[in-house]
Amino acid sequence: MSAESKIRRAAEILSASSHAIALTGAGISTPSGIPDFRTPQSGLWEHQDPMQVASIQAFRRDPRVFYQWIRPLAETVARALPNPAHVALAELERLGLVKAVCTQNIDGLHQKAGSVHVLELHGSMRQAKCTRCGLCVSTAELWASAMERGEIPHCRQCQAVVKPDLVLYGEDLSQEVFWAAMAETKSCDVMLVVGSSLEVSPAADLPGMARRHGAQIVIVNREPTGMDSAAAIVIREDVAIALPKIVISVKQFKGMAY
Repeated sequence: MSAESKIRRAAEILSASSHAIALTGAGISTPSGIPDFRTPQSGLWEHQDPMQVASIQAFRRDPRVFYQWIRPLAETVARALPNPAHVALAELERLGLVKAVCTQNIDGLHQKAGSVHVLELHGSMRQAKCTRCGLCVSTAELWASAMERGEIPHCRQCQAVVKPDLVLYGEDLSQEVFWAAMAETKSCDVMLVVGSSLEVSPAADLPGMARRHGAQIVIVNREPTGMDSAAAIVIREDVAIALPKIVISVKQFKGMAY
């Protein structure tokens, strides 16, 4: 099947769906300049051991190491803008096709692009929480104060260390968020997997769960995934190119101007 035929087939599947959802990974944000984790030369873990800088054990042992590591990433995320793939998913939601976006990303670009129902499985960079009293603050406040001076942020209420609202290695996902993602997964008739290698559980388990509940799987990812053989369509193309094409094709199926 040609690339264009795959785009059209993916659009046909989405157009016929009654409850499609998306699962997105780091690959949807790399066109926005945010590095992924495992790409040779450029991945975040190419030169860092995640257990030494991004685990809850490392954070508790020495939060200064964590903040030294995350500062440049936080600055990159703050500057990043949604790319055409984010915009395309927001458009599919506006069209009433994609009911929810379950994302492994922490960058908030789906919301910036206009997506409304976003389930952030690994947390976000938008806020931080005191590790003692639980006071929540905007990370913009942290970056404008302690982070810019290279200091460890402390709670203005009790002076304990503040931690960004991210799920670090060794931490459980938010039960509320993951239960909501599982409910969407069990209810969907199509899951659109975008920019995820499907290597990090439990998020990587969602497509299999969707398939067992009768959903069709559509994968848009440059590299092979463990779910390719079970997918209705696999599109190995730049997500920022493929998703806008899918939106155009969806509108053609629905007889809409674009």
